[in-house]
Amino acid sequence: MKVPPDDIPSFEITPEKTYLDRRAFMTLAGSTGAALAIGAGIRRWTRPPSLESFLPAIPGVAKSALSTNEAPTSLQDITHYNNFYEFGTGKYEPAELAQNFKTEGWKVSVEGLVSKPSVFDLDAIRKMQPLEERIYRHRCVEGWSMVIPWVGFSLSEFIQRAQPLGSAKFVQFETLLDPAQMPGQNHGVLGWPYVEGLRMDEAMHPLALLCVGLYGKILPNQDGAPIRIVLPWKYGFKSIKSIVKMRFVEEQPDATWNLAAPREYGFYSNVNPEVDHPRWSQSTERRVGEFAKRNTLMFNGYADQVASLYTGMDLKKDF
Repeated sequence: MKVPPDDIPSFEITPEKTYLDRRAFMTLAGSTGAALAIGAGIRRWTRPPSLESFLPAIPGVAKSALSTNEAPTSLQDITHYNNFYEFGTGKYEPAELAQNFKTEGWKVSVEGLVSKPSVFDLDAIRKMQPLEERIYRHRCVEGWSMVIPWVGFSLSEFIQRAQPLGSAKFVQFETLLDPAQMPGQNHGVLGWPYVEGLRMDEAMHPLALLCVGLYGKILPNQDGAPIRIVLPWKYGFKSIKSIVKMRFVEEQPDATWNLAAPREYGFYSNVNPEVDHPRWSQSTERRVGEFAKRNTLMFNGYADQVASLYTGMDLKKDF
């Protein structure tokens, strides 16, 4: 990412919770340096090769009318500048540390307040609905953004198959817990496994995407393989990756970042330029690959589609 030399990247600012936990702070400090000490030697980060040549293509992907007309960010940037703490807290670590992540035999369980508790394998999920490409804006809470051509179908189509009960008001998602494959889970930077949650009307909104690919190719490991959620009107951490479980519940569920730092990360986490993060403004952003900043749009530019979900809510209180 091209940034002016006087800008301090937000990922270099220690989260409040980690600062207060000295032991976690020392772990974090040791994992985010330019070089990592391993035994008596030093392991230096090296940029993995471009994925364009060997990511399997997904056939028959249709173009979606829900796409933005903005130019997509390059595949190289999308796959080499990531937030995925299961594979390290640095932006470039996931591209390296997720290279050997195994997703064969992947299954997603559906539990809780549903008529049909089920376990779906990945192939069955991919065949549930015709896959389409949706070019969405993606806004990260730290102030950077991308435009990404995701591949998938509306999450609502998957949820309808589970037949949620009328008492189900929320759905919680859970990421794989596998410290042997996900080295970041060996450190207490966050509580594991990673969990997120949505209100049912949010989860059923047509823009909420169940995603299995990007740029017409199978989803790369560092971008949340093999299956993730994409919520373009919310900050990126709400779009949970590597999902193994969906649980339908009556009460608002836990969400990892909301638990870790509730003053900084609200349950809803809608993109809102009028609600600043306690440590930086959210009114502007920098698109990866660009130098100049741009104004952040309400609901990340999707206000016409989603603002009605929050009618009557205080968006500064329920942030």
